Amino acid sequence: MASIIVMSGVQKDTYYPLGRRTNVVGRDEALPIQILDPRVSRKHMRIRFDPEKVRYNAADIGSKHGVYINSRRIDHEKVLTEGDQIRIGGTFLLFTQEDFSDHQNALNHYKKAGERMRGTFTG
Repeated sequence: MASIIVMSGVQKDTYYPLGRRTNVVGRDEALPIQILDPRVSRKHMRIRFDPEKVRYNAADIGSKHGVYINSRRIDHEKVLTEGDQIRIGGTFLLFTQEDFSDHQNALNHYKKAGERMRGTFTG
């Protein structure tokens, strides 16, 4: 199963296992993945598991500020791949195919991903 790790904002380092279902992400407190960001719509994005292709797809569900995957705004459902960075409002999320047993394992994965994203200074 896959997970989402919050990379910025007040919920930084929080992770959410996605399971094999559809998840709605937004500011609404009734959602399984609530993002506390004033620029996130109450129901901002949908992450849907496709059992036939065994993959996850993300879609904007009418948000005001859009959904960006790897800095590109999406206007239709997009397949998520390992390491995709998703921005909703002012919050960055990391998509990973990993499923973690606890918060510490998720945090360790996030730190490793951050190291891979850093450039190398060649002086």
